[in-house]
Amino acid sequence: MIVYRPFRNTDPPGLAEIWRTQAPERGLAQPMSAALIEAHVLAKPYFERQALIVAEQGSELVGFAHAAFGPNAAGTDIDTHLGVTCLVMVRASHQRQGIGAQLLEHSERYLCRHGARTLLAGGISPNHAFYLGLYGGSGLPGVLASAPRAEKLFRSHGYRELRQICVLHRDLAGFRPVFDRTHVQIRRRTLLQVEYDPLPATWWEACTEAPFERTRFTLQSRDAQTPMATATFWDIQPLSQSWGVLTAGLSHLHVAPPLRRQGLGSYLLGEALHALARQGFAMVEAQLPADQPGLMSLFHRLGFIQVDVGYVLQKDV
Repeated sequence: MIVYRPFRNTDPPGLAEIWRTQAPERGLAQPMSAALIEAHVLAKPYFERQALIVAEQGSELVGFAHAAFGPNAAGTDIDTHLGVTCLVMVRASHQRQGIGAQLLEHSERYLCRHGARTLLAGGISPNHAFYLGLYGGSGLPGVLASAPRAEKLFRSHGYRELRQICVLHRDLAGFRPVFDRTHVQIRRRTLLQVEYDPLPATWWEACTEAPFERTRFTLQSRDAQTPMATATFWDIQPLSQSWGVLTAGLSHLHVAPPLRRQGLGSYLLGEALHALARQGFAMVEAQLPADQPGLMSLFHRLGFIQVDVGYVLQKDV
């Protein structure tokens, strides 16, 4: 008999064991340990044990689902109107028995009881309360196409596709930034500043991103010394250990709206990738909305190739 119950303090070793039984996936960190679950999940200040639902058979944990909420608009607190089922995971020996479906339904009931009117399948920025660094890549891309079992589960429960997120990789071996006349002019009139471990802008950013090693590259005017474009990268750990390649993930890219389509983005990214390569990173990952062809074209020109796709799936209650 399967019993579904809230998380207990004795559960982390069992959760890690369930994780280790999963089939190899590009977006799933392995090997998992109780210590990693403690650091990346249980240590979050907004962790609620009732939101981590465990499936138990006898004395053995056979699955779990984790429900969570995203931030309010100011990033100062949790907003319960939008709920996220971060993960549904079932021990390999107990799959195809309906346990995943039961866990998902328990997660949905928890979210709805606490006020959720819209549900997401998997995290997507800024609704990435848990598992950054353990799943996905440079961000949480919803549900990855490389995890078809999870995608099928959510779609069968009424989740519809809102958009797709393209997962792109760029090998940094021998990387040299493209340098044309436009970039020469940009270099003459700008300064590139590098900031290590920048201060988080909000409480939510401090909870979700600040624990990782981050580097921010800022392009500013020599005259006014005002920011023109910024790009922030982070060391994708421990997920990149599964890939065997030290990887930096692009988490934020912003060009001031009046200055877009002037080559600033490509110049900044080229300089940033060159600097990351000198720091020892062998690869960079970026996740981009598939419905922004201009942005996709920019990254393709920089040598990025697509390795996966994420589905942003939503269900209205």
